[in-house]
Amino acid sequence: MPDFNKKVAILQSNYIPWRGYFDLIASVDEFIVYDDMQYTKNDWRNRNRIRTAHGTHWLTIPVRRTTLQQRIRDTKVMDQRWATQHWRTLSQAYARAAHFQFGCELLADLYTAATALERLSEINLLFLTAICKALGIQTRLTPCSAYDYDPVADRTTRLMQLLHAAGGTSYLSGPAAKQYVNQEQMLAAGITVHWMDYNGYLPYNQVHGGPFEPAVSIVDVIFNAGPTASQYIRASSNYAAGT
Repeated sequence: MPDFNKKVAILQSNYIPWRGYFDLIASVDEFIVYDDMQYTKNDWRNRNRIRTAHGTHWLTIPVRRTTLQQRIRDTKVMDQRWATQHWRTLSQAYARAAHFQFGCELLADLYTAATALERLSEINLLFLTAICKALGIQTRLTPCSAYDYDPVADRTTRLMQLLHAAGGTSYLSGPAAKQYVNQEQMLAAGITVHWMDYNGYLPYNQVHGGPFEPAVSIVDVIFNAGPTASQYIRASSNYAAGT
């Protein structure tokens, strides 16, 4: 039987995403990592931005793309040296951050462990799981492959099938999904729809000075805010029902 008080979010697998992604995770009871979706080039699946002394900088995991229809979970790393290179860049960029040691204790071992993984989604889930734990987020993280659903059905049907399989009837998503999610169809199936509001995040002291840059990876929050990072991942208004 579904839990009619259970909120579920379903989002594509991303590499060290921004704090809004973790706000979304923290706002639900279960987060489904949607890695059956088509891998998209030049997107957040395998890259994210950090802040350096010379401005923002992309960290990109090199991957093999063999077909246009290739799924995220089938996407493999092309060069295992990426982890060493990313950690070196992070160490240099945040060496003078207020909580550099805190960030090292959390992230250094993750980059070492990532060298043993060849699939992009496995790497992303490794980081998501550890960072959620560090931020005190207890939400269950589940790969979509753990549930039975029809991957070739239309988008809204796929989402509804995953929601029912997870035992929840409340769906939370980022506002960008409004253009393709059929809210009427979900409501008719007994699923309430909520949209995240990413406004109202508190600024924090960023190393290197200059104007505050909010659109960067969660690692920026970790290195700069340290043990208080969890205070900066929740927006003033988490979500609004059906808006």
